[in-house]
Amino acid sequence: MLKPVGRRILIQTLEPEVKQSNIIIPDTVQKEPERAIVIAVAEVKKDDDPFPVKEGDNIIFGKYGGVKIEFEEEEYILLSEDDILAVIEEEIDDLPF
Repeated sequence: MLKPVGRRILIQTLEPEVKQSNIIIPDTVQKEPERAIVIAVAEVKKDDDPFPVKEGDNIIFGKYGGVKIEFEEEEYILLSEDDILAVIEEEIDDLPF
């Protein structure tokens, strides 16, 4: 498994629900923030502040943040702590993305 270093996390995006309609909206026009699940978190140095997320958390991040990585036929994103926009504390079905 990949283990991030520095102030980074490894995430895997969650596919948005596709609703049936007659209108097709290209990915480039859809809402920019995306949802993901945290797969791994870098170890924090003793003097550093703890990460705001932990493994298994659902987060929202900017669509263009991070570096896409393919590892063992799975797609991941290596994301800096600063690219995390929010942590989803409860499951919310009404998010537009």
